[in-house]
Amino acid sequence: MRINEEIRAREVRLVDEEGEQLGLFTLSDALKLAEEKNLDLVEIAPTAKPPVCKTMDYGKFKYEQSKKEKEVKKKQKTISVKEVKLRLNIEDNDFMTKARNAIRFLEDGDKVKVTIMFRGREITHSELGLQLSKKFAEATSEYGKVEKPAKLEGRNMILILAPKSE
Repeated sequence: MRINEEIRAREVRLVDEEGEQLGLFTLSDALKLAEEKNLDLVEIAPTAKPPVCKTMDYGKFKYEQSKKEKEVKKKQKTISVKEVKLRLNIEDNDFMTKARNAIRFLEDGDKVKVTIMFRGREITHSELGLQLSKKFAEATSEYGKVEKPAKLEGRNMILILAPKSE
């Protein structure tokens, strides 16, 4: 935003601090008016013909803007992606432990990336990986839904689960 002497237009449409339109002014007259009120002349719509300028306390305006931005940032929830790695020949207890961890991540509002790793000739049995990914999705279905179905990428099969929004 341009303020005071940085404004390049000859004529501006002036708006006061309450938002009332005062009409068309030359730049020098608008600057004098703002100076009389101990305020700054701020260009709020530079693309308009003629540009729209507002008289306001620029320091206070910038402070209010930064306050609003901080509030918006505070309300944003960052969703991180947690990863659970499995092997094709995983035992039942280990599978349940991994599923419990994934459920905990989903309850916390995080996404879960389930990676099934293939080693050596296991890659020829990708259908077993699909079965394992379906089993994992069913075990966590109460807390999360499949966002991206299982897909083979290189030597890994990747499934992404998202928390259920209630």
